[in-house]
Amino acid sequence: MNITIHPELRAYIDPLTVNEYQALERSILAEGCRDALVLWGEVLIDGHNRYAICQKHGIAFNTTQNTRFSHIEDVMLWMIDNHLARRSVSDFQRGMLALRKKEIVASRSQPKEPQASESTDSAAETPAQPNATQAREELAKTAGISSNTVTQIEKIRRAATPELVDAVRAGTISINAAATVASLPPEQQVTAVTGGRKELQLAAKQVREMKSANKPATAKASSIDNAMATDASDYSHEIAALTAENITLKEQIAELTRALEAARSAH
Repeated sequence: MNITIHPELRAYIDPLTVNEYQALERSILAEGCRDALVLWGEVLIDGHNRYAICQKHGIAFNTTQNTRFSHIEDVMLWMIDNHLARRSVSDFQRGMLALRKKEIVASRSQPKEPQASESTDSAAETPAQPNATQAREELAKTAGISSNTVTQIEKIRRAATPELVDAVRAGTISINAAATVASLPPEQQVTAVTGGRKELQLAAKQVREMKSANKPATAKASSIDNAMATDASDYSHEIAALTAENITLKEQIAELTRALEAARSAH
């Protein structure tokens, strides 16, 4: 039997931790490979770790075919749903899987370029996309985690170094703390990871304290700006009043001048 390992599929699901892999290996050595490996033709789509362990120790295994896929993206979506259904998957893994599913679904739902012969009205018929909050809530529901956790995982995915991501996967640092540390420059993230759990916790604490310290300063600056704006407004009103008073005085002087000239002419 030929079994093909597709590199993209193999890397698509987060790998087991060392402890998880060792536990699975002990189970297979003691009880054999109880669950069949799932294939799509010759491509292995479920059971990569079991297959590797069986190959290593020469343990027999069964296979089953899943023939309902027409594209590799169908396989990816199936793999994601399959893993999300497992209770052993961590919240971080759930969030990452849900984000990957979102990307696949979004890429497939992208409207094709309209042909020249097509009416421009077809573009107007495209359904409105949900806003960011709705999309995040739907994603959280898919992953079985909170919307706030999704936001934190998105930040980790966007800004965290590979070393920090590995620390979250291993449980060395919480999702909340990792999202905080991810705001640091990459070299500082790596240094914190190298220092272990305590160093990571310290880094997260320092970032939070720094943000907390900046809040009053921001509020103070805003207060100063408001005061300056108020002063400027007051000065503008005062200048306008003085200008009006100056014009009135000039008119009064002009009237007095005319009256004096009239009196002189009478004499």
